[in-house]
Amino acid sequence: MGSLLPEELLAPLNESIRCRELQIQQLACLIASGFPSPPNLVLHGTEATGKTLTINALLQSIDHPSAIIPSRECITTRHLLERTLTEVQHALEEDEEEARQVAVDGRCESISTFVVQLQRLLQGHHKKRFILVFENIDRQREAAPTLLPALARLHETIPTLTTIFIITTPRPSLFQTPGLPHIHFPPYTRSELISLVSTTPLPLPATDPTSLSTLWTRFATLTHDTLLRPASTPTLPALLTLCTRLWPAFTAPIRSGHHTAREFPKLLLRNRPLFQSEDALRDTIITTPTPSSLPLLPQLSQAGEKTGYNHPVGGGSGGGGGAASSLRLPQLPAQLLVAAYLASHTPAKHDTFLFSKHSQRRRRRRRHNRTTTTSAGRKNRKISRSMLVGAQAWGLERMLAIHAAVFCADDDEDDGNRRRRRGRGEGETLTQVATLVGMRLIVRAGGGGGDVLAGDAKWRVNVDAGVARAVGRGVGCEVEEWVVE
Repeated sequence: MGSLLPEELLAPLNESIRCRELQIQQLACLIASGFPSPPNLVLHGTEATGKTLTINALLQSIDHPSAIIPSRECITTRHLLERTLTEVQHALEEDEEEARQVAVDGRCESISTFVVQLQRLLQGHHKKRFILVFENIDRQREAAPTLLPALARLHETIPTLTTIFIITTPRPSLFQTPGLPHIHFPPYTRSELISLVSTTPLPLPATDPTSLSTLWTRFATLTHDTLLRPASTPTLPALLTLCTRLWPAFTAPIRSGHHTAREFPKLLLRNRPLFQSEDALRDTIITTPTPSSLPLLPQLSQAGEKTGYNHPVGGGSGGGGGAASSLRLPQLPAQLLVAAYLASHTPAKHDTFLFSKHSQRRRRRRRHNRTTTTSAGRKNRKISRSMLVGAQAWGLERMLAIHAAVFCADDDEDDGNRRRRRGRGEGETLTQVATLVGMRLIVRAGGGGGDVLAGDAKWRVNVDAGVARAVGRGVGCEVEEWVVE
């Protein structure tokens, strides 16, 4: 496609706005000076695809007065119209050839008043076409259904005006005007995202630029493939934010002198827990373990299995050893959560087989024969298939009975396990159940009306297999031993 801008203007634009060469050429053909421009133009695409950045850079390179209105910052339609008039007046005052004072009323209560005021501002403006850009106009608050069609018809009273609408998704009959040219800004591909991020590597002391660029590119590729792409639709701001969070912890061995920037496989092996946990993807104001402490979590998990300490637990099907979160549960709520998980993932017809006294004695004999099993063997055990299916509803009485069978039965002293506490007050237990409900670890599945602890209420656990394994090991319980294959 031929362009109406000279190469000396297109080259800096293509260099500053990378991966948008086609869109720049299309915009240059439509709004370049010397040729008739369309009265309206629509730029559409998902968030963070360079729509506003591209049109802003292009308007600065051509000799046309323009104004960009951020519609998202306007609270009401009146606020939008009044701000538009103010921005247009400032743009005309900055134009040297069109420098003139036009007195307009700052109040604008309707679209008809806005058209009259805008027509007064642009009166006598015939030398150059004025370009008015509405950014995110489809997300304008309290917008009337007639707002966009009215803005699309401004050229009927102001012939020298070109209106550009930046929206996310074009809808049929959005502007009620046929024949509007549209320019699509597609999402960045994987190679485009990595090339854009690779242009601005974060600093690393005592590292030459070539090694730093290579390390940053491989690190950005690894972050995109392991964390960002499986979690959500990759965007440029999300990838930059994630790389910024993980870069200090990833390069800590280089700063300490243990590795160099050229030893990427060794850095990856040492920082593997960084990419196995999803903590970096969470935006929170609560203090959580920093990424630099994540490599120590497997050792803390193994220590917790020996001491019974309930370390922070985290989601994931691989267990709670490597992935942790800021949640810490006391002993009784942790036991109730495990019992709730067993009630959700164990059919009621197997309760007699699993939780009766006869099955408990047989289970203790099996555990006594497997005393040589290491904690690493328990950690690498595969999750039962029944633990991966959806949670089933259960009654409060059944969950308390499972809790009593699993945690309140005394073990033999020859087993080497500590005796679990018995005789907890019923009021304390129900209070902890209500606490778990308030934390959304247990959710209502039906019945009960407004009473949280009603006897006919049905509940469902709201944690996955990895969290259940981590919480169970924190209180000395292997969840797999109580689940039917």
